[in-house]
Amino acid sequence: MDRKPKLAIVSTVWSYFTHPEHMGDCFMHGWGMDGGWHEPGLQVVSMYVDQQADANPHDDTSETDIHRQRAAEFGFTLYDDIAETLRCGGDSLAVDAVLIIGEHGNYPYNEFGQHLYPRYRFFKEVTRVFREDGRAVPVFNDKHLSWRFEWAKEMVDTSHELGFPLMAGSSLPVAWRMPPKDMPLGAELEEVMGVGYGGVDSYDFHSIETIQCMAERRKGGETGVLWVSVLWETKRRQFCAVFSENRCVLTRLARDRHEETLMKTTSVFLPAGGSDKGRARLG
Repeated sequence: MDRKPKLAIVSTVWSYFTHPEHMGDCFMHGWGMDGGWHEPGLQVVSMYVDQQADANPHDDTSETDIHRQRAAEFGFTLYDDIAETLRCGGDSLAVDAVLIIGEHGNYPYNEFGQHLYPRYRFFKEVTRVFREDGRAVPVFNDKHLSWRFEWAKEMVDTSHELGFPLMAGSSLPVAWRMPPKDMPLGAELEEVMGVGYGGVDSYDFHSIETIQCMAERRKGGETGVLWVSVLWETKRRQFCAVFSENRCVLTRLARDRHEETLMKTTSVFLPAGGSDKGRARLG
């Protein structure tokens, strides 16, 4: 039988009930699908974990740190830096794909409530190996690319420059829906609304992605978004976003005044949290 393609995993942490465990374990144990058990088509051969229990004793996931357990069970190697992980300790790129999981861990927040996960840094270190070794392989990035728009755009531009597939997202668009509702294919849509909960950019992303996978069944498919409006109930404000090239105009609607602020884009998706609601007008 032909060998399985080799996968390197680059993650923030590796502990129970985190994205690295949920996603990474699927490439080791497999997963249930269509009434059966699906064996992974890739072999995990190397792993880098940015925040480890012994290196960060204050990490609240330290008691459930399991990356060493997984390495012993499935026979892959743990490395101390990303370049070694992709080269499997050798002199050149030695894997066929890279999985970047930049979710969970003790990382700071900015003034917008965004969790500053190091996805961009991970990506830069991965692509540095691609450049130095003259070869690139497909990369999958868990969830959105970066909390900063300019960095996210750079990541996309770099994938085009070096000629490798860059994929990103979560499992929500393909998850089971209960009840099993779907938009009729070719439906005429003007506006969509999603209601979600949770942290600012972590769960807002899920709400918007779920809206997207439903809306793309509309007539014309992926034909664009004209504007996005987010109602932030906890602060009794409404933020209207008008996207123009690489900048975003945020309009704050208060009861007795209108205030407009022009600012550099730090995220494609506007912050919303708690029991917030979002609405998008489709193009």
